[in-house]
Order: sequence, then C-alpha cells, then structure tokens
Amino acid sequence: MDVGRTLIAIGVVCVIAGLAVSYGGRLPFRLGRLPGDIAIEGKNGSFYFPLTTCLLLSGVLMLVRWLIAKR
Repeated sequence: MDVGRTLIAIGVVCVIAGLAVSYGGRLPFRLGRLPGDIAIEGKNGSFYFPLTTCLLLSGVLMLVRWLIAKR
C-alpha cells in the first residue's frame, strides 16, 4: 500500500512540475526570477542562485508532504 501511494504522489508531483514548466511563462511571476534570487554577472562569467525560488518550492513541497502524511 505504501509503495503505491508513494508512486501516486511522485506521479502527481511530476504532473504538477510538467504543467509549471509548460505554462510557466503565462504566470504573473516567473519561477527562477523572483525577487531575492541572486544573480551576479561579471566580465568572464556569471553566477546565479535562485534562493527565493528554492525556499518557495521547499515550502510548497513540505506542505504537500504534510498533507499526504496527515491522511
């Protein structure tokens, strides 16, 4: 039973991630380009770390995990 639920949860997360990637340009905010994301561009290269995006996705995934575990 637990393996089946885990596979269903992984499938739902994959579908949601696929929809977010497919329709991400139409959202009023762009994941990966939120305020608080660190972007440094230099002469010979660039550095980008999506800090705010990571925190937001972590919070959403923790909420989903909590909701699944609550059942």
